[in-house]
Amino acid sequence: MKKALAFAGMMSLLVAVPGIASAADMAVKAAPIAPPVAMYNWTGFYIGGFGGYGWGNHDRLNDAGFANSYSSGGPIAGGLAGYNWQIRNFVLGVEGDLAWADIKGDDNFIGGTRDETTLRWVGTIRGRAGVAFNKWLFFATGGWAYGEQRHVNTNLGVGIDAFSSNTSGWTAGAGVEYAFAPNWLGKVEYRYYDFERYARGGAPLVTPNGNIPYSVASQYQTVTVGVSYKFGGPVMAKY
Repeated sequence: MKKALAFAGMMSLLVAVPGIASAADMAVKAAPIAPPVAMYNWTGFYIGGFGGYGWGNHDRLNDAGFANSYSSGGPIAGGLAGYNWQIRNFVLGVEGDLAWADIKGDDNFIGGTRDETTLRWVGTIRGRAGVAFNKWLFFATGGWAYGEQRHVNTNLGVGIDAFSSNTSGWTAGAGVEYAFAPNWLGKVEYRYYDFERYARGGAPLVTPNGNIPYSVASQYQTVTVGVSYKFGGPVMAKY
């Protein structure tokens, strides 16, 4: 009788062990792997266009020490090209642009003559650095700027002196960009420009229309909206 009971107990244990092991396996079974999330890839070459409004400030100083300032405003539009490299969430790039402009203003004869300055075109080569949040890119930019400024001085009763000056300077700004389609980017950007002072010398003592020689320093600001087409740069999978 005792042998029969012992045999029955052993058989029950053998039957129960696989069930226990199976339950243990279920307890340690790994959670299912989440599917990858599609993330936008900013890497690639792009070209585009932009347009907006700009305003400027101009400081005129003549050789006798008289100084006055005046402002300007007007449209700006142009084209751009660049390349981005994305490293995790950071985006580094280089961009160049060339724009037509008609940002102009005058001093309304303050000081006896009328001085008018017009920014006619401007080009830049800049670096860019930003942080990407999937399809959004927040960036800062800065670099070299070069443009043509036309100056017209009107001296009543004497004459008009008009000349153009190509001047170098620097530019810096910031903006936000959004990938609204796989290869299309929309952008809003603010930019500040500071150009070197250009001068109108005497011939030999006065300017061609009888003024004391003078120079003008100009700074500009622009707000533009742009659209670009990006080549390559497939969507990245993020797990």
